[in-house]
Amino acid sequence: MFDFFKRKSGTQAGHYFLALDIGTEFVKALLCDARGKTGTVLGVGWRRQNLGEMQSGVVTDISGVIENAREAIYEAEKMAGVHAEQLVMGIAGELVKGATSTVKYTRADPHTKINIEELKNIVHKVQWKAFDQVRAQLAYESGYNEIDVKLVNAAIVDVRIDGYKVSNPVGFQGKEVVMSVFNAFAPLIHFGALQTIAAELDMDLLAITAEPYAVARCMGHEDAGNFSAIFIDIGGGTTDIAIVRDGGVEGTKMFTLGGRTFTKRLAQSLNVSFQEAEEIKLAYSSNKLEKQSHKIVQSAMTSDCEVWLTGVALTLSEFVNVDILPSQIYLCGGGSHLPEIKQVLDSKDWHKNLPFARKPQVSFLKPKHVSNIIDETKKLKDSQDITPMALANLALELAGEEKVLTKLLRKVVRLMQV
Repeated sequence: MFDFFKRKSGTQAGHYFLALDIGTEFVKALLCDARGKTGTVLGVGWRRQNLGEMQSGVVTDISGVIENAREAIYEAEKMAGVHAEQLVMGIAGELVKGATSTVKYTRADPHTKINIEELKNIVHKVQWKAFDQVRAQLAYESGYNEIDVKLVNAAIVDVRIDGYKVSNPVGFQGKEVVMSVFNAFAPLIHFGALQTIAAELDMDLLAITAEPYAVARCMGHEDAGNFSAIFIDIGGGTTDIAIVRDGGVEGTKMFTLGGRTFTKRLAQSLNVSFQEAEEIKLAYSSNKLEKQSHKIVQSAMTSDCEVWLTGVALTLSEFVNVDILPSQIYLCGGGSHLPEIKQVLDSKDWHKNLPFARKPQVSFLKPKHVSNIIDETKKLKDSQDITPMALANLALELAGEEKVLTKLLRKVVRLMQV
């Protein structure tokens, strides 16, 4: 079955990795080659999920999703002509939540230089404190017991010593170390399903990561301290929202309203099957319907987009730690193709009841905006390809040489995930 695979000349073993986006509507697999600081997409595979296999971003039929993932991976590997050894998977769904906590650590002796042992201790204490804060909050919000909430991924957003920003504290002196750490959590049942899928695929799992976190980092703005934006990813089952402030991910939230909701509404309005309604919706988004049909679909979509906008406003109001919301909004995901999505964001006064300094500007994320990922296949063309590309961008970082802080944090995270 795999006899057509060969190693590409001039590349080393172990440099190929897969980014796997398990969405409500599709499983998407990108096979990439890590070449220094950039990743090149060599193969792309897509498989449509059946209606009973995913619900609002959550796996409901593990064996069905495994089969779809295998087929998407096979397609990507066949196109690339190589095997991948490592895998990064994305997790989404209404109950996947993330938040950034800022924790202060006061050093006993501010005159000694920070060494690796002390840094290890600082990271450990800071992460456990941040972990307890966020887990308690998310358990309260979701109604799950704390024990049933699992840590998905964590990342250091910002480090300051006596107010001075540093990327590696080793060798610095000072009294106060302030660290901002982003933590993403998911219910155990949801996280466990993805771990099962990863185990069945029998690959070296680099990470399971929160998809809105990956999307929020995809533009490579971490070093641009003044970059702030809201990222809205509209998938088949959910809408994921991430806020980036001053280059760091502030938090991620999701709500269960995505492309499938719009399709169901159309199916009811037109009295057609779900599949027919999906085809009509896609034709409408591409402006391929005749005038009368266009009007009927438009009125159904407009009322649903009003409801969706209420969900966006409500979710943004839940970011209680954000004093002023960024006035740049980036849209991506298959659901963002509906013309009414951008229209309602642009035309309504929904933003007036939220802490925006001015009316937000709305634009679409395109594959060319994803830093460090080059698409050799020429198959990744629009905003629905952003999430798997964002996962690939994150995998590149995980597969490469880790920064000291990242390495220490990953060790602590592994302890927490046991």
